[in-house]
Amino acid sequence: MITASTKRRAQNMAHWGAFTADVENGRLVAIQPLKGDRRPSPMLQTIPGAVHHRCRIAQPMVRRSFLERRENSDRSLRGAEPFVAVSWNQALDLVTAELQRVKSGFGNESIYEGSGWASPGKLHNAKAVMSRFLNLFGGAVEPVTNYSFGAASVIVPHIVGSMDPVLGGVTSWPIIAEHTQLFVSFGGLAPKNAQVNSGGLSDHDLHDSLKALSRVNFVYLGPSRGDAPEGVRAEHLMIRPGTDTAVMLGLAHTLLAEGLHDRAFLARYCTGFERFSPYLTGASDGQPKDADWAGAIAGIDADAIRGLARRMAKSRTMLSASWSVQRADHGEQPYWMLTVLAAMLGQIGLPGGGFGFGYGAINGIGRPRKPLAAPGLSTGKNPVTRTIPVARISDALLNPGQEFDFNGARRAYPDIRLMYWCGGNAFHQQQEINKVLRAWTRPETIIVHEPWWTPTARRADIVLPVTTTLERNDIAASAFDSAWLAMHRAIDAVGQARSEFDIFAELADRLGFREAYTENRSEMEWLRHLYDEAIAKAAKGGDALPDFDTFWETGIVELPSPAEPQVLFSKFRADPAANPLKTPSGRIEIYSEKIAGFGYDDCLGHPAWFAPAEWLGAPQARDFPLHLISNQPRTRLHSQMDAGSVSAAAKISGREPVRINATDAATRGIKDGDIVRIFNRRGACLAGAILTNDLAQGVVELSTGAWFDPEEPGISGSLDKHGNPNVLTLDKGTSKLAQCSIAQSTLVQVERWRGPLPPITAYDPPAVA
Repeated sequence: MITASTKRRAQNMAHWGAFTADVENGRLVAIQPLKGDRRPSPMLQTIPGAVHHRCRIAQPMVRRSFLERRENSDRSLRGAEPFVAVSWNQALDLVTAELQRVKSGFGNESIYEGSGWASPGKLHNAKAVMSRFLNLFGGAVEPVTNYSFGAASVIVPHIVGSMDPVLGGVTSWPIIAEHTQLFVSFGGLAPKNAQVNSGGLSDHDLHDSLKALSRVNFVYLGPSRGDAPEGVRAEHLMIRPGTDTAVMLGLAHTLLAEGLHDRAFLARYCTGFERFSPYLTGASDGQPKDADWAGAIAGIDADAIRGLARRMAKSRTMLSASWSVQRADHGEQPYWMLTVLAAMLGQIGLPGGGFGFGYGAINGIGRPRKPLAAPGLSTGKNPVTRTIPVARISDALLNPGQEFDFNGARRAYPDIRLMYWCGGNAFHQQQEINKVLRAWTRPETIIVHEPWWTPTARRADIVLPVTTTLERNDIAASAFDSAWLAMHRAIDAVGQARSEFDIFAELADRLGFREAYTENRSEMEWLRHLYDEAIAKAAKGGDALPDFDTFWETGIVELPSPAEPQVLFSKFRADPAANPLKTPSGRIEIYSEKIAGFGYDDCLGHPAWFAPAEWLGAPQARDFPLHLISNQPRTRLHSQMDAGSVSAAAKISGREPVRINATDAATRGIKDGDIVRIFNRRGACLAGAILTNDLAQGVVELSTGAWFDPEEPGISGSLDKHGNPNVLTLDKGTSKLAQCSIAQSTLVQVERWRGPLPPITAYDPPAVA
């Protein structure tokens, strides 16, 4: 136990940066960013209030009717009835009994494990410790893909054989600064997104990286000027949301029609251009995908498209697309088409040319780095091989046994009886919350580990309070950072909270495999073991790192820099025969025989334009004429720390702000600061209006992460008082190929709210019987 009567400082890590915690009398009182961090995130300052917030879960809780009737409880009351405080022994006995009941009665395929970004630590990582425990228990159904770049995770390996263009293998900023003449960005490069990194970060360096690009010309295509990079020369083409693929096709058509494409590169490094070009020219379907066609779809002048294509052909050009553009209906297509466009320019593998995805999506993408195996807890092998795409969880719960297509396979949804949720907020992650509410009544048991009463926790049957990073020791080691950091425990556990590792150790003990789970190691013994494994692997690669005691004392290990900055696909460019891509052809797949063989009507053998289910050119736009963008917030990470002071300061009358074009607002009688109702046929929410001219007309922007706060908890369709955009978003797969989230394909209407304002109750703990 930490002595409560003293003042002390301890280094720790959050997803938005490293810091030193100031503690007095056992309470966290202040946060100091790590020295050397060039632009610390203001979100760090929300940590003290959040750690000691009134919505911390004080002790284990069980939903009242579940405690009385277990699997026969009234599941429609989740989120609407009181909890009962129980002891740890009683709670763990309940969890053990439910796991055993479901396993013996229905098998491990009826258990689902859900998670999210969770903790930046490598030992106390919610997903890792949960998977390790469940795998030893016989396994569980795991989700595949993700909400961040899910469509990319399926399509990009088909095109280029790896995820290097998405997960940090992109051409580095120093190379771009030296060689790139024109940087063309679809979806933007918003520095606010680079405040965070999964696994934490020691230095916010994106601003300085962009500052070094003074000689580079930027062209940004997207509906919001706020997503343009800061501090660079940026031209803006304000295109309609969801029309990126059409614009890329128009650019490609101009290159082909004017003979500006690189025939030699296409012949040597690519396969299938001759199968794609008839679609581009219109020979196969009668519709040329020229600049006039693309401009009409995107709402911009055709000459702007032609002019940009010519500039791209004359310059050393880097093409980029944000992760957000693939979180839309047919989200596979813009990533495929951007790759084809780069191939037509013939600069892939050259310094400063080619393409990359996700620049600016999180901190560290584009930073020169030498890949090292970071410390990490082994999860073992999952005996259950059945998986579902993560964004299809509602469909799986509502339709057990129903068949669906995914990446060339025909699968069936499992019959999920028990959901085990650690380190994630499903009522932030998943689209169409009113559908989620219906699906949430199907499992017999829902177990949630959480520090706070999030919307997911308050809709669980058994809630186990867990520690925050400040209440345990750990190691932060992100693949995108330049250092590993020691995370020193700063305070004792708040209330009766326990670490997830300790919780699963107790459950493993009850189930007879504690030794296999813990390997008889304490917390510090595990940290030493994980670190020693990592430095042994580094040594095999010729990199000498300090021993654990030195690391733990100094608190940081600076990682070695690469000998040369990264150029994506440079080896492939130099010798494609000696360095083939891991695709069927060994080359860039402009036409994929494999995907064509799947026979999907919504994802062909080549990139194509498919009109989204909802967009400003859709028939639904007559009734819902505004396109909703649910972007990442400036004031929190997803829904994390929404209860904190930084997020609260940005609210308007307690509601999440919604940005709306000033002309659109005027036609609706909406003024700055008004509370508005945003609605469509799926749901409605309240938000505070901010008028702007930085958004395209017909577009509204409501950031993700406001905790779901319905007027009538437990009732599907109730008005959300707080501004959660997922009461509005459509739950449909991107295509049969990837089945990922299409949150950015959403139409809404907005009107001024004229009734009394209902109180915000999102952060109030639920009633305890």
